Amino acid sequence: MRYLVWVLRLLVFVLVLLFALKNTEPVNVNFFADYGVANVPLVVVMLSALILGLVFGLLLMVGVLMRKRREIARLRRDVARLEESIRHPLSHTDTVAPETVAPLAPL
Repeated sequence: MRYLVWVLRLLVFVLVLLFALKNTEPVNVNFFADYGVANVPLVVVMLSALILGLVFGLLLMVGVLMRKRREIARLRRDVARLEESIRHPLSHTDTVAPETVAPLAPL
């Protein structure tokens, strides 16, 4: 299985390398307010856009990951509390008079 993963990695690397070699033509990149960069290789522009998208995606995931970590911590505390109540069932329960649970019927 490890060999298959390495073969797939090598295949992806070769494909990306061939793609980069085929897209070396210079292009003009125009930004807002008439700011632009001339004669930038197309592959640099595409890889920059990819990296920028990955960074923005990771930044958007930070909030979700933090919320999931808080939820996992809360659930672990709940599990620990329940396991403790299973180990020591009488130490955490309040003693209640039997009449409050099921009142006696008149004789």
